[in-house]
Amino acid sequence: MSANIQLALWVAHPVLELCLAGVMFWRRLHRTFPIFFAYVVFQVVNFLVLFPIYRSNAIMAYFYAYWISAAISLAIGFKVIHEIFLDVFRPYHTLKDLGTVLFKWAALVMLLVAMVVTAASPAGGDTPLAQAVIIGQRCVRVIQCGLILFLLVFSKYLGVSWRQHSFGLALGLGGYATVDLIGLALFSGGQIHPPTVSLVNTTTYSVAILVWIAYAWVKPASREPSANLLMSMRWDQGLSDLHNPATGDSLIPMFESMVDRAFSGAPKEMHQEEIEDKVVVKKMPAPEKTTHSFSAHAVTKG
Repeated sequence: MSANIQLALWVAHPVLELCLAGVMFWRRLHRTFPIFFAYVVFQVVNFLVLFPIYRSNAIMAYFYAYWISAAISLAIGFKVIHEIFLDVFRPYHTLKDLGTVLFKWAALVMLLVAMVVTAASPAGGDTPLAQAVIIGQRCVRVIQCGLILFLLVFSKYLGVSWRQHSFGLALGLGGYATVDLIGLALFSGGQIHPPTVSLVNTTTYSVAILVWIAYAWVKPASREPSANLLMSMRWDQGLSDLHNPATGDSLIPMFESMVDRAFSGAPKEMHQEEIEDKVVVKKMPAPEKTTHSFSAHAVTKG
């Protein structure tokens, strides 16, 4: 019964995803979220490739096709998180640039962790490809959970409404990632069996697709005006000032010149020049006394 339900849900996924792609194309959301649209289309194509191989009982072909497609889906899913992040921070250009740099470093760290753990894993278990994809999936799931928590906590500071499309995409991804991680933890503790984990994950993904369809169907809400947005604007302006300091009233260039002089020995040279200038000034006659003497002599002579 569990296997039949899971198979039915698996077949239902491309149908729901085709509906989602149609609604996104109708609402022209494929222009706003092109990476997510590509992710949905890839899932449909992936089903069209994997399902015939699965039905033909070609075990090895299905194994490699599944894990290769999982790796591609993992990479696109990570880019979807970045796309949601860019949409949330669209009014804040400096914060958006900082987030892009952080996402690049996060992708590099994930790749290194997957490679190290795969190389350190004992032989006899899963293949290196499967281990690397599983570790990468867990890392992406954690980031997806963090994304939805971030939006729930900082939505009022960013003006993000729960009716915005980016919030709906994060809600679907974050909800599915949370259930997946909980099921993995229960499975590792021996509290749940693998067929039950697969059934729960398949059902949760179906619910996530329905959430995406609902958010794509409704009209998005504009950003909420709030006094808390001033804090985000100050953060963005502060980062912008650090990246491009003003030349007129900024103290940073003055501090840099002071540090350069301190390390180059310029203060000693300046001090020596000041002493020489003082000696020259002392040797020069006072202009006021000279003028006064000349005037007095001229008056007496006259």
